[in-house]
Amino acid sequence: MALLITDECINCDVCESECPNQAIYQGPEIYEINPAKCTECVGHFEVPQCIEVCPVACIVPHPNFPETQAELLQKYRKLIDAPG
Repeated sequence: MALLITDECINCDVCESECPNQAIYQGPEIYEINPAKCTECVGHFEVPQCIEVCPVACIVPHPNFPETQAELLQKYRKLIDAPG
């Protein structure tokens, strides 16, 4: 399941640099996560790094993108094989 940053985000900037898939970016008001790139760090780390560093616990599973661990691993493999 891709992750979602809620409106409790304080724009502290710590999550963006921790994302190994570069799925986190500054949105119009708060940071956002591109669900097409979010693998919950599957393939990179044991736990999502953005959740680990978030000081306000505003990162939750995205209800519109349910994915199994196998699907997240498949997405990870596609992302690392993607050109540029």
